[in-house]
Amino acid sequence: MIELQNIRKVFNEGRPNEYIALHDLSLSIAAHQVTALTGPSGSGKTTLLSLLGCMARPTAGRIMLQGREITSLPERFLTDIRRKTFGFIFQQFNLLGGISVIENVMLPAYPLGEPFSTLKQEALGLLEMFNLAHKAAAKVEWLSGGEAQRAAIARALVNHPEVIIADEPTAHLDTKLSREFMDIMGDFKAQGKTILIASHDPLVHESEVVDRVVRMRDGRIIDSGAI
Repeated sequence: MIELQNIRKVFNEGRPNEYIALHDLSLSIAAHQVTALTGPSGSGKTTLLSLLGCMARPTAGRIMLQGREITSLPERFLTDIRRKTFGFIFQQFNLLGGISVIENVMLPAYPLGEPFSTLKQEALGLLEMFNLAHKAAAKVEWLSGGEAQRAAIARALVNHPEVIIADEPTAHLDTKLSREFMDIMGDFKAQGKTILIASHDPLVHESEVVDRVVRMRDGRIIDSGAI
């Protein structure tokens, strides 16, 4: 589904503080599977995830999405691809303070122009799925850690993405909530979604839900986990 060909990512290129985050990296991601990226801090997991999710461009190399080369597409087209193809779950959840839970869930879908009443019903349905309907009107600051995570997952799903991308999603969760998160990912996998998770948490990459573990170090893949 997603293929990276000879990817190189350099920050501050040509400057004294130049940093090579990814070195000539190639990787194919299969559809309808859970792929985990693991490795120590600084190994390049988050950078690779940002490229897979079209949130950043490589310095060199090509990215193919469903057979289409997207590396050189104008930003407006990449924005459209991100909205329609990917759902993002971040380490800090990135919920917007000062507004309600349901408003947070609805936010990514506003640019698509869906009628407000339809969107609200859809967001409420997602909150019901994650047992959060009773918190729909609550400010996100009032949520527990587990509730905030479930709200972030609901927000990631509001645009019906084919691919779910999660960056260190269990970093601030206890063991019980981490296992619950992986159970939810297993449900999404059963629905046919493609899931990419960057994590150094053994509860994630040793989970039976995960089909493939890609191990990284120093901006290189040291084990592609290919079957």
